[in-house]
Amino acid sequence: MAKAAGPAAVRERVRAFALGLPGAAEEFPWGESVIKVNKKVFVFLGVGDGSHPLGVTLKLTDPEAHAHALTSPGARPAGYGLGKSGWVQVPLAGPDAPSAELLCDWVEESYRVIAPKKLIAELDGV
Repeated sequence: MAKAAGPAAVRERVRAFALGLPGAAEEFPWGESVIKVNKKVFVFLGVGDGSHPLGVTLKLTDPEAHAHALTSPGARPAGYGLGKSGWVQVPLAGPDAPSAELLCDWVEESYRVIAPKKLIAELDGV
């Protein structure tokens, strides 16, 4: 299945989706874009200035989602020991890179792992 958008457009779509989640805010520690909820990162977007390949890093504790993410070309457990906690780094370039829709599903999964129950209830409309 061919992707309709390039890596930068996919990154922006994922960023916009993440920022639309209850309580989400963007910060730039280390010069990289991260999206946080309750002062905790739920998605790393890296730098978007072209100095590094585009990718996202998410926390996926659901075994199926985690395994699926790792099947993406170039995907790997995140560095700095984060991979041991379920964090997966997924490149956005390449013909077989995940679609924006799938990445947004994974962003929501990561959000649900990190966010407080009150915000998850808001997301679910409870």
